[in-house]
Amino acid sequence: MDNPRHGRDNPGMAHDSDILIAGGALNGSALALALAGAGLSVTVIDPVPPHAQGADGFDGRGYALALTSQRLLRAVGVWEAVAEHAQPLLEIRVSDGRAGQGASPFVLEFDHAEMEEGPMGYMVEDRFLRRAFSAALETHPAVTLLGGARVVAQAAGPGGISVTLEDGRVLSGAVLAGCDGRGSQVARRAGIRRSGWDYGQTALVCAIAHERPHNGVAHQFFMPPGPLAILPLPGRQSSIVWTESHAEAARINALDDAGYLAELRPRFGDFLGDIALAGERFTYPLNLTLADSFVAERVALVGDAAHGMHPIAGQGLNAGLKDVAALTEVLALARRRGEDIGRREVLERYQRWRRFDVATLVAATDAVNRLFSNDIPLLRLGRDLGLGLINALPGLRRGLIREAAGLTGELPKLLRGRPV
Repeated sequence: MDNPRHGRDNPGMAHDSDILIAGGALNGSALALALAGAGLSVTVIDPVPPHAQGADGFDGRGYALALTSQRLLRAVGVWEAVAEHAQPLLEIRVSDGRAGQGASPFVLEFDHAEMEEGPMGYMVEDRFLRRAFSAALETHPAVTLLGGARVVAQAAGPGGISVTLEDGRVLSGAVLAGCDGRGSQVARRAGIRRSGWDYGQTALVCAIAHERPHNGVAHQFFMPPGPLAILPLPGRQSSIVWTESHAEAARINALDDAGYLAELRPRFGDFLGDIALAGERFTYPLNLTLADSFVAERVALVGDAAHGMHPIAGQGLNAGLKDVAALTEVLALARRRGEDIGRREVLERYQRWRRFDVATLVAATDAVNRLFSNDIPLLRLGRDLGLGLINALPGLRRGLIREAAGLTGELPKLLRGRPV
């Protein structure tokens, strides 16, 4: 790489960048922009070729961004590029039931009017997020983007960490951030093991167009095989995340569009009028995976590389962006103190900040999925009464609303909308 810089952490040792990031998807891109905004130089090594992120066509895939995640996107300079495509989440309704029989009368309702900060979050399509991040990375002076490149080896030492790319180039930095997903090769090469299991479930993901307006309301409908999430998109469209057993999902996905809709309609109901498929259809096998450690020598794991959870509460990307905000703050403060930002005791601060919160969230999503993804009569009665009881207790309900908005716990500055 041209013009290698001397790392301020280790005088005399040349680093190409302060931070090397393996993986340039949403978490990797957000981390790069956050670190660059905090005064650190960054190289993003992304296997996806340049300009392949964020296709123009609508496919319906989207993310439920908590309010705090929206604040981070604004802080790193990408929110303005996606704001016009964002659908505010004004209400969330949680219910239990069976396909073709409708929802239980016990419904848990979260209304943004019960909090002062505004909408609980926003639905934003994947294509708009990726396009905005890609444009921001390409124009930021402190970010070097290597698209179509892949890390094949890494070696950590007292003065820094080096990575070897598929084409033979060798780059060095003070820290290597693994943002390379649930099968993280950065974690594997660092000797970090993983725990987890398969849920025996597959998510069927698509988008629908519907006759009636959704009014910014998201629905989580629990059925015996798994939850059905109906997430509002701009206009009269919604994103669907529909969970079935592996075998049933494979059968449904093999159907043509008419057959697929015939399976969806009794589960969906008619509250939004007639529905039609919009965009493509996708399937994702569901599993739980948690890295035994989020850090190793000069390595930090972020997002799915550190933790992959059930999508039952739509918290996967939000948890990853919390990692981004926490790691950025830890490294920026360490740099200002004159510390070697790659030392293990510095990276352990990030782990202490995030691991307990993540483990709690993973356990909670796992427990909710197990509690609701069954048809045991006694459990059905207990969970329905539980939903009704929570809905009747304003204090508890408001606490859960703030949790859904990401406003609880020790928040890093970026999640509070403040610069690091």
